[in-house]
Amino acid sequence: MRFTSLGSGSKGNATLVQSQETLIMIDCGFGLKEAEARLKARGIRPEQLSAILVTHEHGDHLKGAPMLARRYEVPLYATPGTARSFDRPVPQFRPINVHQRFSLGDLTIQPVTVPHDAREPSQFVIHCGPCRLGVLTDLGSITPLVIDAYRHCDAVLLECNHDVQMLAEGPYPPSLKRRVGGQWGHLSNEQAAQLLSQIATERLQHLLVSHISDKNNHPEIALSALASVLEHSDCDPEITVLSQEDGSPWLQLQPNALVQSDIPDESHYPVIEVR
Repeated sequence: MRFTSLGSGSKGNATLVQSQETLIMIDCGFGLKEAEARLKARGIRPEQLSAILVTHEHGDHLKGAPMLARRYEVPLYATPGTARSFDRPVPQFRPINVHQRFSLGDLTIQPVTVPHDAREPSQFVIHCGPCRLGVLTDLGSITPLVIDAYRHCDAVLLECNHDVQMLAEGPYPPSLKRRVGGQWGHLSNEQAAQLLSQIATERLQHLLVSHISDKNNHPEIALSALASVLEHSDCDPEITVLSQEDGSPWLQLQPNALVQSDIPDESHYPVIEVR
């Protein structure tokens, strides 16, 4: 399995995940032409997409998803709450039940409910055989469900949205500061580090620092907060800071035979086959 970010930040987010049989896009916060250009830069044609998954309805995640789905007849997956924000119907809309895993080709998608100020937000853990990729942005607080879902990932796109002091002293009006820093807003560097301390097992191969605010954070500050956790952990992941302009290159995720015993038995969890 391989994956790449097409861009991450308040002006647009999109992630591609590709396995042998399946290619999915998670979010598309760019306009149609921009999304097409960013796909082309990764060597991907929109017609190749097996599905588009949307985490929630905010424009930096939803903007181009319905248009891309309509033009290229790609199934679009979102919760019913998120779908209420579509400007018009999407012919191949597929509703997500946040309590139910589902399969797309050789990928299994695990929705994860998160606290964010949207109608029915969901982040995702993507399973491909023994490999797990966690996509986790746009949440204001850490829940036991989140800790449990992301603990056994081989790679995580982890939100480090803001530095608390920079947000407090920055240019946002008070109402927006309260929203961003509140329980239903975005993770601070400190919160991200706290979560990382609970999920950083020796399985972690890649850590992608995501959704960094260009006004209330700096990559160096975020990396410093995370480094304080990693230096006391059992893992040594490759760290990539995602940019708004370029995202990331394609990154490969390989099964790690040394730590396969860490995978919990999930054979009792039902999986719905989606077509």
